[in-house]
Amino acid sequence: MITDRAKKEIREIFGSQNLLDSIEDRISYSYDGTPLISAPPDAVIIPTDVEQISRLMKLANNEKFAVVPRGSGSGLSGGSIPSENSVVLLMNRWDRVVEIDKRNLTAWVDPGVITGKFQSLVESQGLFYPPDPGSSQICTLGGNVAENAGGLRGLKYGVTKNYVLGFEAVLPNGDVMHVGGKNMKDVAGYNLKDVMIGSEGTLGIFTRILLKLIPLPKGSRTLLAYYDSMAGAAETVSSITAAGIMPSMLEFLDNPTIKAVESFAHLGLDTTTGAILLVELDGARSAVEEDAAAIEALCKKSGAVSVRVAADESEATRLKSARKTAFAALARIRPTTILEDATVPRSELAPMVDFINESAKRHGISIGTFGHAGDGNLHPTGLTDERDKEEIKRVEAAFDEIFRKAVDLGGTITGEHGVGLAKRKFMEELYDTPFIRMMRTTKDMLDPNGVLNPGKIISVSPRCEGALPKSREQIETLTSRMGNPSEAYF
Repeated sequence: MITDRAKKEIREIFGSQNLLDSIEDRISYSYDGTPLISAPPDAVIIPTDVEQISRLMKLANNEKFAVVPRGSGSGLSGGSIPSENSVVLLMNRWDRVVEIDKRNLTAWVDPGVITGKFQSLVESQGLFYPPDPGSSQICTLGGNVAENAGGLRGLKYGVTKNYVLGFEAVLPNGDVMHVGGKNMKDVAGYNLKDVMIGSEGTLGIFTRILLKLIPLPKGSRTLLAYYDSMAGAAETVSSITAAGIMPSMLEFLDNPTIKAVESFAHLGLDTTTGAILLVELDGARSAVEEDAAAIEALCKKSGAVSVRVAADESEATRLKSARKTAFAALARIRPTTILEDATVPRSELAPMVDFINESAKRHGISIGTFGHAGDGNLHPTGLTDERDKEEIKRVEAAFDEIFRKAVDLGGTITGEHGVGLAKRKFMEELYDTPFIRMMRTTKDMLDPNGVLNPGKIISVSPRCEGALPKSREQIETLTSRMGNPSEAYF
């Protein structure tokens, strides 16, 4: 528990109106988008300026309590799950677009700006912000930077880090650091910007972010191809890459996902096919039309049963909804949906999907798989019921196999969701020891007391142990201590 002295000073820094400490508030912020994991904070804090956050971090170091930054809570790896003896720092109310600079193609934003709203705003001005995570309508830009979010357009345009030019951040000791600027070239000093991006709130709290924008593409074309098996779809991906064509979107759905999407969205999909490949091209209109014709031919050459080319933007939106509704469609089938994330080299896409299906069959569970075929990023999605403890054990065993297989194939345990708390054991078991040691050294150097989002990505340093629940049993014990609904800790 946080000491009475710390409680009093937190109230003085933030004011009573910016402290949420009722049992209802603590339950509301005890979880994020990750299933099966939750733990209550001691309180939720709403900061109003950078100085308050700086003072909070200094107090956390003095009083030895943890601070867990949080945006919209849409993360899927437990990155914003509270620690024991912690407060949640809620950043989603910092939601201003401070500046859009057309002369330099940049934008200054607060970390709580919703990604989709920002994209719509810049597109209304003829500009484009490409990173497009599946949760874009609810996730925040600060959370995207913390997780180095990817999305459907990652093949052509890259991920969040490719569009971050600089930021202001509060470090674990309370110092305020400014990195980067509007210069297109800047090699002064270590590349601390990229160290911080994707650090999942463990190395700093982003308080202002400078993003790169590009001109809005003039034209686009969307195709949907059906295949008897995933092997044909994977062969098409290789053929497109070999032809030197770079789609903005190259997505796939396996048969269980196709059936779920059709049942949910009624798009007229052929549910007898083994896989669907969704392709979108954008850029100059003439080049888009030429590449679309080439891709249609490549799809057929690789064994596509049929290829559907969108006639207009309305039909393109309808075709793309096949991919964008995949998670929602699967989530309707069982009470608990575990959306996972693993990446393999493109050449291993079909073998990896086959292995996922074999693993699901071996453990007697249901998994639907979809994802980013163009960059080998798969989203195997377990359909289960968390109340069935025996089934949950089988689901966990299957995903244990899946992550290990991805690494065996030269892949990684996460392409865009992050490590957080949920995949920390795989990080420490499957990756090279000097790599883990370097990460721990960096964390310990910047956060020697382990007060900023401890236990995420890598386990807590021995001198900081006790700050985080180590098992689901400990988390359940913490949750059971929520106490009387009228109880408030502050």
